[in-house]
Amino acid sequence: MGQAIPVPAAHETDAARAAAQGAGTAPEQTDVLIAGGGLVGLATAVFLARHGVRTLLAERHHSLAVHPRARGVNPRSMELLRGVGLEDAVRATVSGRALAHNSGVIAVESLAGRHLGELRQSYHADSGADYSALSPSPWSLCHQDELEPLLYDKARELGAELRFGQEMTSFTQDADGITAVLRVRDGDREGEPVREHRVRAAYMIAADGAGSRIRGALGIPTHGPGTMARFVNIRFDADLREVLGERRFIICYTTAAGARCALLPLDNAERWLLHVVDEREPDAPPLSEERCVELVRAAAGLPGLDVTVHDALPWDAAGLLADRFRSDRVLLVGDAAHLMPPSGAFGSNTGLADAHNLAWKLAAVLRGQAGEALLDSYDAERRPVARATVEQAVLRSKDRPRLVGQGATEPDPRLRPDPAVMFHYRYRSDAVVTEGVEGQGAADDVWETDPRAVPGTRAPHVELEWDGEKLSTLDLFGEGFVLLNTADVDWASPAAAAAEATGVAVRAVTVTDAGPAPTGTALAVSASWQERYATVPGEAVLVRPDGFVAWRSGGVGEATAESAPERAARLVSALRRVLAREHNEA
Repeated sequence: MGQAIPVPAAHETDAARAAAQGAGTAPEQTDVLIAGGGLVGLATAVFLARHGVRTLLAERHHSLAVHPRARGVNPRSMELLRGVGLEDAVRATVSGRALAHNSGVIAVESLAGRHLGELRQSYHADSGADYSALSPSPWSLCHQDELEPLLYDKARELGAELRFGQEMTSFTQDADGITAVLRVRDGDREGEPVREHRVRAAYMIAADGAGSRIRGALGIPTHGPGTMARFVNIRFDADLREVLGERRFIICYTTAAGARCALLPLDNAERWLLHVVDEREPDAPPLSEERCVELVRAAAGLPGLDVTVHDALPWDAAGLLADRFRSDRVLLVGDAAHLMPPSGAFGSNTGLADAHNLAWKLAAVLRGQAGEALLDSYDAERRPVARATVEQAVLRSKDRPRLVGQGATEPDPRLRPDPAVMFHYRYRSDAVVTEGVEGQGAADDVWETDPRAVPGTRAPHVELEWDGEKLSTLDLFGEGFVLLNTADVDWASPAAAAAEATGVAVRAVTVTDAGPAPTGTALAVSASWQERYATVPGEAVLVRPDGFVAWRSGGVGEATAESAPERAARLVSALRRVLAREHNEA
């Protein structure tokens, strides 16, 4: 720490190196600097700004994504976007509306040719599946180029500073923070002077993508299967409505092009993507427009099809995991932390979960409500989940050839159902109090087979009626800690006492399964909340701002025989442990 760390770049000026060493004017001040303004970087800015964190995002490109790229916002990510008021806007996008009823993965010789099969496995549950028992927020097939502007506008609305056309070129860490150099990119015109300035932040988040230069500068290695295939995404216009007919799939694998291809509809009519496995040498020239048209026509099965190619974007499908997600005051999110093949649509969704997990922790530390050790729980929680999710994406990728009669005859038994990968993982860290509560998963396994509000798991969705309003239990979470409790014992006064003792917001919410509920008590209407949360009389469940269970009080014997001050003392102890304040306040 203390030495300037240059970020590898194609060109680095003497001015950049001088600025990194402290030359020039006083640095601009912020709480958190985000390096990278893609989907996950923008989401990180939204989540941080929602918690009141001063946030500055620097992105070297001058504009948002123009290519559809990632699509498939899964129900868990839609819950996170719901929490910041974006769910309806995502569903209202052009792609969100056009693809609202698409589902299924099929294989054909060509779109006009013979049907070869479809993915019907117990592990597969895409946007056509019913998730209503698990979540209030179904899938959306919104494209990245439509989602990013929504995140951009929301981040600015919440107060984040977004700087596009500014590249982070070097940074220095010390005991108190980060000093970074931002280079203003005025189109990189020859002869234009380089303009640079310094930013001082308490923490920096590396959201700079798969080839993260920040991760490389920190010397953090990655491990995993590595590159599994090289692809080219051809974005094109062609009227395929007649040959498509009434089919509304998510992805259609084709074999007639002489290369492994997959068609993805952008509007079920004229706008499409064709994923092509590029088996040429790595240094082969880009696909020509003529070759792209040839591949599209073969995949469609229409030799005379009128095709307009917009671009052909190369990319690698890989499975990799960074060896650590934190290096002192730098934290990795999204593709900078993990890479996974697209099968299952886990990549960007895992990145959104990273950002959401990290945001409340940074906010608590910066407010002085938590010890800095709370940030260690980010790596302890998210890296095992990312490792397991990378494995699931890789297994799905290897299973896809069975659609066209290639590969294994049966799916790999290690494959977990899609809903389990989205919802049923368990965090094991010091930010979770587990004494006296045992889950069903193995101690070294992130998957929880019975995730009924086990500490470290996502608090389950139950639809509620509360003072005339319908909402999900998930709508209660986000601003501070929430203490869900049965009506048998008073937990409101212990929650108020704990909030006063710790300086942390704690809201007690009483939930009942038996109506009519008195004023101020929430009534579970879609399912028994005591069954979904596996509670017993007198029990309370403490939920973190990210919607994960932090602690359970126990019930009957423990809670009903205690006085309110005794319950408050146990709650205070749990909060201090979760917030890494236990040793500081012993």
